[in-house]
Amino acid sequence: MGQWARIALVGLLAGELTSGSCNFNFQTARHTDQFIAPRFPAVDPAVLGALVLFLIALAVVLSGLFLFVNSVMRFILFDSVIAKRCEIRQGWSRRQEPGFRYFLWQLVFFLTTLVAVTILIGIPAALALAAGWFTHPKDHLAGLILCGMLLFFVALAGALVWLAVYVLTKDFVIPQMALENLSAFQAWGRLLPMLNGEKGPYVGYLAMKAVMAIGVAVVVGVIATLVILVMLIPVGGIGAVVVLAGKAAGLQWNLYTITVAVIAGCMVLAVILYVISLISAPAIVFFPAYAIYFFASRYPALDALLHPAPVSAGNPPPPEPQGTG
Repeated sequence: MGQWARIALVGLLAGELTSGSCNFNFQTARHTDQFIAPRFPAVDPAVLGALVLFLIALAVVLSGLFLFVNSVMRFILFDSVIAKRCEIRQGWSRRQEPGFRYFLWQLVFFLTTLVAVTILIGIPAALALAAGWFTHPKDHLAGLILCGMLLFFVALAGALVWLAVYVLTKDFVIPQMALENLSAFQAWGRLLPMLNGEKGPYVGYLAMKAVMAIGVAVVVGVIATLVILVMLIPVGGIGAVVVLAGKAAGLQWNLYTITVAVIAGCMVLAVILYVISLISAPAIVFFPAYAIYFFASRYPALDALLHPAPVSAGNPPPPEPQGTG
């Protein structure tokens, strides 16, 4: 159970969590605006602007921190699948250097994606705005529809390319970085000739992995939905008791109580995600193992790690070097 719990945590932080999408619709109580609005004090616009900038900076810092943790945990997950044992503390101290290199690659990758999306959406939107399509949309309805369809298919193709690069990186670049102390860019330089030499098998790998991921997402999604619904019964009861007790004590919705509620909601969300990760632990192990054994036949260093040469009885291993006094 300890190994299961640790692999669930590593898989969650490494981004290997696979689950179905669960949509929950919450209806707000009537007269909520009358309950909240009068209790907010007047805020100086300068203070509000400073608060917004602080929250943006905090979000950037926390995102960078999570991305670094995600990068290191990816190597810990790789080591755990190879060793068939998850050791977070030892892996964290040992894998920070390759994790930092992978962190830099992820930064470049996501910033490049952001720039590409901005160009893809911004340039057509600017051209349409300059042509007056948005000012008089009825006069340019055919052009808007055609350009919208073209933009949709271009965006779909770009999303598929992005997903393929991301999957190939975590499945086939990470092992090279882990075993040969390479950067992600160096590992990609080695991977590209492999992809060009065996296009069919790698395309089949991606297709098979997509099919299996959909199947696992359906199964895990159904189980996770049932578990979450069961969990929400006591959580909702406790929340209702806290709200009623707060109203009885004279508390009102203001900046401070809403902040506490948001923090509590984030904690509940974290618990729910971890429970889903516990349910997904077999898949968290299976998909990296599937990638490792597929890649091992094409990457001798990984194959040697998975299938070490047996030590012959007639040729014992050399003795350990002895220290000098």
